[in-house]
Amino acid sequence: MQQIGAALPAADGVACFNRMYLEVTQGVESQITQGFFSDPDFLTTLDVSFANLYFDAVDALTTQPSNLPVAWRPLLLDRSNPGIYPIQFALAGMNAHINHDLPIALVQTCMQLGTAPEAGTHHDDYQKVDRLLDAAEQSIRQSFESGHALQTDRDAQTVLDLVGNWSINSARDVAWQTALALWQCPDLAVKDLMMDGVARTVAMASRCLLVVPHRAESGGGLCGRVRRSFDVLLNG
Repeated sequence: MQQIGAALPAADGVACFNRMYLEVTQGVESQITQGFFSDPDFLTTLDVSFANLYFDAVDALTTQPSNLPVAWRPLLLDRSNPGIYPIQFALAGMNAHINHDLPIALVQTCMQLGTAPEAGTHHDDYQKVDRLLDAAEQSIRQSFESGHALQTDRDAQTVLDLVGNWSINSARDVAWQTALALWQCPDLAVKDLMMDGVARTVAMASRCLLVVPHRAESGGGLCGRVRRSFDVLLNG
């Protein structure tokens, strides 16, 4: 993550997400070494599996730019758009990483360690991470608010209204349920169909999070952009 951050301009959409993700990862690592989690081996393995899925998405920019991961495609394609605020990039990245990648990482971790999602203290430790993520989410929102004169910047206020409907902890609750469904499903073809649907839904949410907030834009402004995002993803 440090290498990614050093290689990208600060305003790059991936860099905006990367800064938040690095901060959270360092926080989790610190808590692991301090004995905050009941099963540090599980959390460490999960962190590595989880991060590798993000690295695969970033690597796709150079290795397969015409076939980017569906869940990550909106952020990777719009990462240089100057009309999108950093908070939008950061939350779109969290949306892709949590709602799509986290269930996969959970299943991979359980398979690697010979355990199951609901075994032992896995879910309790999983929920402990929520506290760290909640603090990180509040920090990035406060940073965005303090960095803009919201009373005079109506676009910035519109963005806050938009991203205010997305919650990291709620996304992680859904990711856990998705992981349970994947774990309990014996049919690989069904699993693939399930995750394909998840990827498309996640992409649709990211497209909405990344809408450029031009008030004067024709076609209904922000609401018009959101509607067109839904149309593009639903109709291919």
